[in-house]
Amino acid sequence: MKKLLAILIAICMLSVFVAACDGSGGGAGSDDTTIGISLPTMSLQRWIQDGENMKEQFEAAGFKVDLQYGGENDVPTQINQIENMISAGVDVLVICAIDGFALTEVLAQAKAKEIPVIAYDRLIMNTDAVTYYATFDNWKVGTLQGTFLENALELKNGGGPFNIEFFTGDPGDNNINFFFGGAMEVLQPYLDSGVLVCQSGQTDIMQVATVDWNPANAQARMENLIATHGYSPTGTPLHAVMCSNDSTAQGVTQALLGAGFDSTNFPLITGQDCDIVSMRNMLAGHQAMSVFKDTRTLAANVVSMVKAIVGGTTVPINDTESYDNNVRVVPTHLSDPVFADINNWRALLIDSGYYTEAQITG
Repeated sequence: MKKLLAILIAICMLSVFVAACDGSGGGAGSDDTTIGISLPTMSLQRWIQDGENMKEQFEAAGFKVDLQYGGENDVPTQINQIENMISAGVDVLVICAIDGFALTEVLAQAKAKEIPVIAYDRLIMNTDAVTYYATFDNWKVGTLQGTFLENALELKNGGGPFNIEFFTGDPGDNNINFFFGGAMEVLQPYLDSGVLVCQSGQTDIMQVATVDWNPANAQARMENLIATHGYSPTGTPLHAVMCSNDSTAQGVTQALLGAGFDSTNFPLITGQDCDIVSMRNMLAGHQAMSVFKDTRTLAANVVSMVKAIVGGTTVPINDTESYDNNVRVVPTHLSDPVFADINNWRALLIDSGYYTEAQITG
């Protein structure tokens, strides 16, 4: 009997050892590891694309995914969703904040339960609960936009003056400081010298912010600028509008079309995200450029970070200095944004499989 008992114990111990070795008991890619993903809204294509890419890659890696969107950029909805994820016991939170300053209290709950938090694309401010940050090099986004205008208008050669107006995004999104700051680093010297002129005088970041990055808000402000300053093909010339992203660019474009501009005289409009609508505008001559941020790359980087967190290995980061959320400098993984215009959009977006040609031209 004692010999039989010893054999049974040995078999049980071997079973436990095998289970531990095959990883089925937890860790990266295990069936019981759940990733909570909270994104701002489904009303913008950008976030749908991000959500689909992350969900697909996390599930391919063996994780469970709880993906939720915050209604129409509704902060209370997002907070409630995050609270529910915490209560449900998700293992890691990936959050793109609607308002980067509004999540301090709810993330304190995550920290109390030792749930790691990755701020996705937008830095979450005023909390020590953010473990890591994953985003694109957002200062470079701005410099790409500013440099495009510098080259297209040949600002280094003098000339002008060239009239320009500015649009950036939501005041609650810390990224606008990088987008706008990067662009103004290039363009401010030309404003100072008079080569560029902003007829409205609105060059402060809060003056040019667009609540919720909403195209309708950008359109309304651009219509007001048109009415106030007489911008039109036959009136006050408008040479460029520096827009921090495609949704603001789309609103500006609608206002300019309403004022009589067409592809033969359209101001240079910058953008970001290579949204389908903006790519169609580009082909029509109504937007000059965008910045391609391949969300497949960002999703892959986040999956790698989560694998490392869950597996207890070194998390891949490449910036430990730039992103201060007013409580701590958050370790960050930066992905590289890429310039896109009429000359390279096909190679970037179609040949890479990001879109089908029918989505853009159909």
